[in-house]
Amino acid sequence: MKLEPITWQRMAERIAGRLDDSDSPSWRRVGIDGAPAAGTGVLAGHLAEALRGRGRAVLVVGVEGFLRPASLRFEFGREDVDAFLGGWYDTGALWREVFGPTDPGGGGRVLPDLWDPVRDRATRSPYVELPEGGVLVVHGPLLLGQWFPFDLSVHISLSAGALARRTESSARWTLPAFARYAAETNPVSVADVLVRADDAGHPAWTGLP
Repeated sequence: MKLEPITWQRMAERIAGRLDDSDSPSWRRVGIDGAPAAGTGVLAGHLAEALRGRGRAVLVVGVEGFLRPASLRFEFGREDVDAFLGGWYDTGALWREVFGPTDPGGGGRVLPDLWDPVRDRATRSPYVELPEGGVLVVHGPLLLGQWFPFDLSVHISLSAGALARRTESSARWTLPAFARYAAETNPVSVADVLVRADDAGHPAWTGLP
């Protein structure tokens, strides 16, 4: 697999250019997948800036805003790998509140987040109107293999060593979960674009399909 060194800003510009080439009046949906240590929000932020510079409306949604309540996440303990993989994120709410409104014929009224994991209560954030032709950027862990309707998917990959080094000590129990995700979902092959980011300051990517 050939990888090209690139900056995050240049990568975002290239992706924005590809999305801007579309004359479809419908919404475009981009998924940026990666463990928390991969910093998916960095690329999401650069991409949003690049798209807005091209006059495109953009909404960035982080899946950490769609965690389930603690009573459900921790039903089998605070460090249960199976629960983390299959029950921490409210995929039903993402389908209903984020992807459904941006389906063809949808109204574009998207809920940017649902649950505050720190206070463990609903955020009560207002809906955001994303006009047709706008771009929805969803980022965070475990996005692939869910059948989410992305027009373009990006996976930011870290080696096992880099992932372990850059994962906070309190979250290292999730490392087996990401190892399983890599083996069972194979995001490296599933994603349209692969980014290697062991050195966060010097990423490399496969380029656009």
